[in-house]
Amino acid sequence: MIFLILFLSMNARASYKSEIYAAYVYNKMANWKSIIDKMDGVKHKSLNFMFELVNYQYGYIAWCVGNHRSDEAKEYLAVAENYISILEKSNENQSLVNAYKSAFYGYRMGLNKLLAPYIGRRSIECANLAIRQDKENPFGYIQSGNIQFYMPAIFGGSKKEALSYYLKAQEIMEKDTKDIFENWNYLNLLICIAQSYYYLDDYLTSVNYLEKIMEIEPGFNYVKTELYPQVLNKMKNNL
Repeated sequence: MIFLILFLSMNARASYKSEIYAAYVYNKMANWKSIIDKMDGVKHKSLNFMFELVNYQYGYIAWCVGNHRSDEAKEYLAVAENYISILEKSNENQSLVNAYKSAFYGYRMGLNKLLAPYIGRRSIECANLAIRQDKENPFGYIQSGNIQFYMPAIFGGSKKEALSYYLKAQEIMEKDTKDIFENWNYLNLLICIAQSYYYLDDYLTSVNYLEKIMEIEPGFNYVKTELYPQVLNKMKNNL
């Protein structure tokens, strides 16, 4: 009976990962929302389950912020921060906890720019702490990359420095091919790298990364129909 319960639990988690990946690739955010609502409704959650749920909430909140769905972003952010509080008290994988805390501070700034002077430093500190706690945690580097990418240059932001963090995260993630299979975080990281090269005027390398993404996932229309043509046109115009 115990084996059966564990087997069903593992299958359910694999299903969630595949469903979130499909929602990301095909831009089915209603499906993404449905999955995290379903997971949130599970009564007895293990720590690993909560970490997985927070990752999906992290992605969905980012989409809400980027699409000006502020009320929805605030609602899901409050729920995700509650899970992070539980995980922080558990002392389990504190590097990952601090990486998400860094991201959530960033979301709060995205929802209210006036908060930047007060919590911007906290976001940076949490990202730095995540890296110090575990130098093999790619999420710490991803958050440091995001901070550098989106921070205005006048305040110390640097696309070049962002790229160095993203490339380190890629190096870590690609050490385990099982981990990057059907992993929305990995595809999103490759997009961040492609965009960083684009802003650094290295259009050829940007194109190479976008082609890498399309090789992994040919059905990723956002890359195929929007990003890839955009970078190709820019490269042709600068020949």
